Amino acid sequence: QVQLVESGGGLVQAGGSLRLSCAPSRSIFSINYMGWYRQAPGKQRELVAQIASTGSTNYADSVKGRFTISRDNTKNTVYLQMDSLKPDDTAVYYCNANTVIMNYWGQGTQVTVSS
Repeated sequence: QVQLVESGGGLVQAGGSLRLSCAPSRSIFSINYMGWYRQAPGKQRELVAQIASTGSTNYADSVKGRFTISRDNTKNTVYLQMDSLKPDDTAVYYCNANTVIMNYWGQGTQVTVSS
């Protein structure tokens, strides 16, 4: 069973930065999209940022200009650089990898931004 392993979450003050990383426990064939979702208490899981195998990206309006997603296709690793963090960014962040036949999820990593 392939697992996505996330790292880099934690507690940071407003205005600070964090970098999340996600890699599969073993190689996944033909990943189309990799991305990050988040879920705050009492809210639905929402897309934060997504990157295709071509390198094209998609961001939630709330994080545009502050977050940057990148990907290392040779390692099937995806990163999320989060700058100018706000308390509203507090959530559990989940890594996602999408192929034609499977949708993989990480276990989630907590990001807490204090005011």
